[in-house]
Amino acid sequence: MNTDKLSFRLETVAKYVPKESRLADIGSDHAYLPSYLVKNGQISFGIAGEVAKGPYQSAEKNVMAEGLSEKIVVRLGDGLEVIRPGEVDCITIAGMGGSLIANILENGKEKLQFVKRLVLQPNINAIAIRSWLVENNWELIAEEIIEEDGKIYEILAAEKGEPLRPYSGVQVELGLLVGPFLLKRREKAFKKKWAQEKKNWQRIYEQLEVAAPSAETEEKKQELVKKVSFMEEVLGNEDSEWS
Repeated sequence: MNTDKLSFRLETVAKYVPKESRLADIGSDHAYLPSYLVKNGQISFGIAGEVAKGPYQSAEKNVMAEGLSEKIVVRLGDGLEVIRPGEVDCITIAGMGGSLIANILENGKEKLQFVKRLVLQPNINAIAIRSWLVENNWELIAEEIIEEDGKIYEILAAEKGEPLRPYSGVQVELGLLVGPFLLKRREKAFKKKWAQEKKNWQRIYEQLEVAAPSAETEEKKQELVKKVSFMEEVLGNEDSEWS
């Protein structure tokens, strides 16, 4: 394993981890991220948490091989079970679905009292995380959207604060869906992602059009119409360029 270089995705997550943090990386897999951060002097201590035995053993082996056992503890457990209250001040959770990340935070809420920053990278459904942050008084302080190997990822950083501040001047429902900071910048990866999503929603709508009518189908169709309308507002006539 070479932890001197991370994937672009994890490198982007790493840059939002504050200097000298005590970090818990949940779902750490091979412990690449905490190993990289320790070796670069960015964190003073790391916990690599894993729920599955295989990745846990792999992380333990890698940390030992890198000679980082004094600075990184590898623990087996579900979500935030692997940390004690006050033990860390930054938590990273990367490479999972947004709903799963939100559930991990919700189930371990009592562990977040002394945590100063969350850095979260959902593979899908970032809206679940943004909604959780708003409901739990965490303020989104930065967002990034990147493309790597044909996949688009969003990285969200949050601290305790005023949860609705980032949504000032933005329709909250739209901001939760696409990200208030990302909406303002509308970069290439952002346009590409939402043009693809819009196309997907239109395809689902067409399938529902020929499905047996029901109250549930109608509700779903209305929801899709709203989402497509949002995207037309966001992308204007540009989406054809990115599709």
